Amino acid sequence: MKRITNLVSLLLPLMMAFQGLSAQDVIEWNGVYKLELSDFRSKGTRIGGTDIYSLHAASNIDFAYAMNSAAFMFTKNFNSKVSCNFDQASASLIAPDTLTANNLLAFARYSFDLSELYARKLRKKLYEAKGAFSQPNFFEKLFQENQRELTARHTDAGEKTNLGSESTLLKMLHQEVLVEIDALSNFCKSCKPSRK
Repeated sequence: MKRITNLVSLLLPLMMAFQGLSAQDVIEWNGVYKLELSDFRSKGTRIGGTDIYSLHAASNIDFAYAMNSAAFMFTKNFNSKVSCNFDQASASLIAPDTLTANNLLAFARYSFDLSELYARKLRKKLYEAKGAFSQPNFFEKLFQENQRELTARHTDAGEKTNLGSESTLLKMLHQEVLVEIDALSNFCKSCKPSRK
């Protein structure tokens, strides 16, 4: 028994260290941090030595909650359950030169902020739709609708700006997103929406 206890005491810190390493690969949106080229940690990332360019920004919206029926019934604010993250290990950027890489980076920054905007829109939809007698799966349709809207807007911006090559237009679109984020200030992850 003592041998097992010693083994557990040796393995537990090691397991926690590995868990900490994987958590470091995820950047949670905070409105301050700006993505950098070094945040694209996928093995496929490269600048130079290629004629193509490609971007996988790896920004996503997560929604998860676990609570008993009573807690669910009395919960209206799900802001803390919706996260906007950037996964560095999955993020890849391929560019023939530094200029193209910086254009793709600017588009990735736009994409990350756009994901936060739609995280806030989802938080607002959840807040407005949740009633005392809502079913636990009430969010499914809202989440899917929100994802479709995000995808459509992201795709449209990618086409219009040629993934950031049209830098003036991208700056304008990015500014619009930042204004919309600010307008939904009650729906940040740590915020409590004001009651009507």
